Amino acid sequence: MFAKPAARLPVNELAKASKLDAQEVEQTLEHLVKNGILSRHKAQGDEPETVGANASFVFYGELRSIALKSFAAAEPIRAMLRSKFKNSVLRAFLLGEDGEATVELLVVHGERVPDESDMAAACQKLSKSLGRHLKVHVISSRKFAGLAAHEGFGQKLAAPGAIEIIAQGDTRAQPAAERGGLLESARKKLAALGR
Repeated sequence: MFAKPAARLPVNELAKASKLDAQEVEQTLEHLVKNGILSRHKAQGDEPETVGANASFVFYGELRSIALKSFAAAEPIRAMLRSKFKNSVLRAFLLGEDGEATVELLVVHGERVPDESDMAAACQKLSKSLGRHLKVHVISSRKFAGLAAHEGFGQKLAAPGAIEIIAQGDTRAQPAAERGGLLESARKKLAALGR
């Protein structure tokens, strides 16, 4: 329910999704509703009674954050990046979610840049399965290294809700090679000729 807090589901759908007996689900729901974690919604016409996340529950924000940091967003995004972009994505960070349920993601690429159209298609497909929009920023490892804590992404990375979902070394991506200036290149060539 905290993965999709706007959703309202009947007991039979919850039982199917959780692979539990409907009676077990009903007992658990009674406990969760009684404690204010979930809320019941009366039947509408021919539709059955439903339950949903209670946004006024005192720990709603924390439970929503836990869902986002795990099965609701982080795990599916991590799996997609590791499978489709394992040769280009060096690091990735889940920056958080805005009030319109848009999840913001920062992708740091290494030597290879992920194909823009492939990334857009994969994110669009994932967005549909997650039931929320993804806002994806792709930057180079050089740009990432130069981020200051007081600048846009630097501030978001320092915020309490930001988490690293792919660390350097989790994929096959290689860091970008150091590029020296024209003078450094000339020195290296002269040194090679002098040998």
